[in-house]
Amino acid sequence: MLKIERIQTGVIQENCYLIYNDTNLLIIDPGDEATKIAALIKKTGKKPIAILLTHTHYDHIGAVEELRHLYTIPVYVSPLEQEWLSNPIFNLSGLGRHNDIADIIVQPAEVEFELTDYNLGGINFSVVPTPGHSIGSVSFVFDDFVVTGDALFKGSIGRTDLHTGDMQQLLHSITTYLFTLPDEFPAYPGHGDATTIEHEKKTNPFFN
Repeated sequence: MLKIERIQTGVIQENCYLIYNDTNLLIIDPGDEATKIAALIKKTGKKPIAILLTHTHYDHIGAVEELRHLYTIPVYVSPLEQEWLSNPIFNLSGLGRHNDIADIIVQPAEVEFELTDYNLGGINFSVVPTPGHSIGSVSFVFDDFVVTGDALFKGSIGRTDLHTGDMQQLLHSITTYLFTLPDEFPAYPGHGDATTIEHEKKTNPFFN
């Protein structure tokens, strides 16, 4: 049985997730505050084995370098956003949105996702494409829940007015790859509280 822990990081309270089994742990979207993330990892007693990125906006990658070196683990990213990691314009850190955000430059990810099934350290998940918020956005479908990044939120969807954003593409992504999951699946977004697939199908204003 997998466990999931949420850590809210940074000035805009991005959700970093730790997902772990009896032995191993995955870090999803370490946006900021590496020390805080590392403290919770230590508390779990599990071994970090990889960093997974739903997309590469600055608020989801700010702690990547520190954690990848602390644990000597690989980073996984969509090939469509590999170059964004080191480009402060594409990852939005260089646009002056927050005065206390410096340009973020992350070294290339060791692994570029394929849209397929993975087993890392006994943790099974599928990578599904959910572009629209950004061109390389993906979601991670585990055995009984999904991590949606900035595609689907509780009562909302990701913004589509940024580089490569596309409203119709995002709506199609959600309908095709998320709303076809079991109704009872919890959905863990990049910001805000968790929801369920059923709740969003029935109440999300972008689909009703």
